[in-house]
Amino acid sequence: MSDWEFFQDDENFEQLEITSAQTPSPAPKKAGPSLKARAIDLLSRREHSRVELRRKLLRHAEDPDQVDSLLDELAQQNWQSDERFVRSHLNRRANKFGTYRLLQELRQHGVDENHIQAAQTDLKETEFERAYDIWERKFGQAPTDQKAYAKQYRFMANRGFGSGVLRRILERFNDSF
Repeated sequence: MSDWEFFQDDENFEQLEITSAQTPSPAPKKAGPSLKARAIDLLSRREHSRVELRRKLLRHAEDPDQVDSLLDELAQQNWQSDERFVRSHLNRRANKFGTYRLLQELRQHGVDENHIQAAQTDLKETEFERAYDIWERKFGQAPTDQKAYAKQYRFMANRGFGSGVLRRILERFNDSF
């Protein structure tokens, strides 16, 4: 029986109408939270840079100008601050990483270069102490040979510490092998 013959029969056609009427139509999409609610939700979890917050909100906005005006409002009310983001980020990560890595992370988050320069000044003052603390936690003892020295140096360099600081930490052990 072909499709055409199948629908010629009134009984089959009525059955088709009944089953199609019983099929539920797709539910209408619910409107999600407003952009402001999304922004406040994101900021309540942790500080965000303006660029980072803008990128996250653009996924839910119809108009980029709407996001920009919201970000201006949030900055005016001091709910979003790049300066506060920089301080928060450095407080979270400075005890694990060196100056170079931290500054690169700030650039990836879209922080303004003025804030980065201020952070660099603060980080340079404490870099040796931070590097020594990390080295002591990880290794705690002098390298016994050139291979161990290279391993310790690589570990610290991968954490973002400069070669001058690393040499100051490891140079006193250079004579032991």
